[in-house]
Amino acid sequence: MMIDALYNYRQGDIHFAEFSDEFNALCILFEESLTEAQLTTFLKLLDCVSETAADEMRAAYKAGFKDGATISGLI
Repeated sequence: MMIDALYNYRQGDIHFAEFSDEFNALCILFEESLTEAQLTTFLKLLDCVSETAADEMRAAYKAGFKDGATISGLI
């Protein structure tokens, strides 16, 4: 779909929020307390959260694009 292509092209231009120093420090402490198996599971969970956030961002971009086009009378 064209909107997907636009999103993928612009993805590098989109500013992404960064985790706070407090979050990063807590993650380091937490990761250091885990066993190797627990760390693997934790990192997989973080990957799932990231993928879900990316999917939500993509869906919001599409909805916003369509809303903007509707308001502009393009659709």
